Amino acid sequence: MEINLAGIRQEYTKSGLKESELPDNPLLLFNRWLQEAIDAKVNEPTAVVVGTVSPEGQPSTRTVLLKDLHNGKFIFYTNYESRKGRHLANNPHVSLSFIWHQLERQVHIEGIAAKVPAHESDEYFKNRPYKSRIGARISPQSQPIKSRMQLIRNFVKEAAQWIGKEVERPQQWGGYAVTPTRIEFWQGRPNRLHDRFLYTLQKDGTWKVTRLAP
Repeated sequence: MEINLAGIRQEYTKSGLKESELPDNPLLLFNRWLQEAIDAKVNEPTAVVVGTVSPEGQPSTRTVLLKDLHNGKFIFYTNYESRKGRHLANNPHVSLSFIWHQLERQVHIEGIAAKVPAHESDEYFKNRPYKSRIGARISPQSQPIKSRMQLIRNFVKEAAQWIGKEVERPQQWGGYAVTPTRIEFWQGRPNRLHDRFLYTLQKDGTWKVTRLAP
């Protein structure tokens, strides 16, 4: 069965982005857009596609959830021994992409990832739902497993060991903080004449703003 993908089209008419209204700091605009996505009840507004590069130069993407934006850094949590964790250990350059379809908006970020301090990972971990904490302890993320049933058995066995106790964060699990060096804001517009503004970090810590062709 053939699907006519070429015939799927949509006009973007919901909003625009004026250069005169752009703040000097792109994080102010990101915060505003993220809040508007939350207020609009966009599905998974904090979902972000993380792009890494393997030692062989192979790009790889997956979706995680943004859990904090602190001191200008984008923070997410994961298994350090996962595929992305191994990639970042070899090459800390990373990309982040937020896509809010209902608002016809995208934000694309490039920067450097570094592990957050252990105490920050501990603090976040203890506030996660109980079952999520157990899951983080038993999942060999990105590794082959025999079956889902084996995963469930491991979960039940691990949960039994922590009854009445505070579940400890496993050492292979924690946060990454991404310091951005490049942030692009994309707003859909009619006739594919989209608004695209690129912020690039300068040596003096300021941001340069450039309009890009759609």
